[in-house]
Amino acid sequence: MKERMEFTVTGMHCNSCGLLIDDEVEELAGVVASATSVRAGRTVVDTDRPVDPAAVIAAIASAGYTAQHAP
Repeated sequence: MKERMEFTVTGMHCNSCGLLIDDEVEELAGVVASATSVRAGRTVVDTDRPVDPAAVIAAIASAGYTAQHAP
């Protein structure tokens, strides 16, 4: 079961910020891809099974940024 989730992210300043977020999120079990747009302030996460949005938010927070699930 594939799922796509979107998150608004604050605190990013450059493309390296987005790459750091993607690296953290892609470590989560079930995440197959993460694409962060610094310009849009959003992270799109594709999964191959259900992933708790709180886990994605925590991964983004561990990279030093603040996120909210954008259903």
